[in-house]
Amino acid sequence: MIRLVIALSFAGLLSACVGKPALEDEPLSSRQLNLEEFFEGRVVAYGQFQDIFGTVRRRFDVQIEGTWDGETLKLVEDFTYEDGSTEQRVWSLQKTGPETWRGTAPGVIGDATGEERGDTFNWQYTIDLPVPDGTLRVRFDDWMWLLSDTRLLNRAYMKRYGIDIGEVIITFEKQS
Repeated sequence: MIRLVIALSFAGLLSACVGKPALEDEPLSSRQLNLEEFFEGRVVAYGQFQDIFGTVRRRFDVQIEGTWDGETLKLVEDFTYEDGSTEQRVWSLQKTGPETWRGTAPGVIGDATGEERGDTFNWQYTIDLPVPDGTLRVRFDDWMWLLSDTRLLNRAYMKRYGIDIGEVIITFEKQS
């Protein structure tokens, strides 16, 4: 038990030293990310979760259907995991300002909040994630970068009880 506590403490200290993005970071392109434009229509995504030690724990594909009615961006996300299991998450996002968003989805605790800045979007929320043996409450610090008109890179840092537990990396591809 003592070894586990020491290992977790060391992992927490180590993860605190890792740099993370900020909206104030210098943009690397002149692209402007508009979530409502990128996610309207069909988008496919490919991703994986890796723990804090870098071990890949789960891979998945996502089929996304997005609709924008001028006020609400609805995203229907159908996940298929490498083990064959599936999950659906439906997001409802409202644009609250020129660059700000608020959203909800089943399992999300309270509202998710986000801000676009240039080619970057930062999205933060707490969610009860379904896992093979129940649910796991985690905090996401979710970062997206528009790489081209049809490609978006997502890196989401996950915490539990304030300690980094891993990250999710996803590539989104907008379909014609």
